[in-house]
Amino acid sequence: MLKQIRRVLVSFFTCLTIVACTADIDDYRDTQPNFELFEYFNGKSTAWGMIQDYTALQTRRFEVSIIGTVDGNTLTLVEDFVFDDGEETQRIWQIERLASGQYQGRADDIIGIATGIVEGNALRWQYDFELQLEDSSVVVAFDDWLYRQDENHVFNLTKIKKFGIEVGQITLLFQKVSQ
Repeated sequence: MLKQIRRVLVSFFTCLTIVACTADIDDYRDTQPNFELFEYFNGKSTAWGMIQDYTALQTRRFEVSIIGTVDGNTLTLVEDFVFDDGEETQRIWQIERLASGQYQGRADDIIGIATGIVEGNALRWQYDFELQLEDSSVVVAFDDWLYRQDENHVFNLTKIKKFGIEVGQITLLFQKVSQ
């Protein structure tokens, strides 16, 4: 019981520290290479990722095959997920380019509209997600930070929050597939 209370307190104070010290997208204005979202995801890419709970325990691993197509100001991403337990899912994003490095997107399991903004090599992408549990679902907030490393690689760090408290995180590495 004492261990559980300690874990909750450590998580709480960590959340307070994180809220007070969060990065701002403007911090990346002068970083390179520039993250051209439509250019990077047009074509095929693959991603490898893991999900961790609030204690940083890895709970799942997955691989994603992605096919992106650009039509004017719209990027369609077809993401096919394969999890380490054999589960397979698909998400299809429709992402619209707006003015000044801003984007908005929709997908079936996303609640409302996702919003994003690019500065330098970084993209901040935020949305609410309906997380399916065994016999119910819960809505959580995703705060994705994608960082363009080079021509072929992008890192993605996601904080998953409920009631403003971090309950998990996702880490991904994207690799562009040569065509």
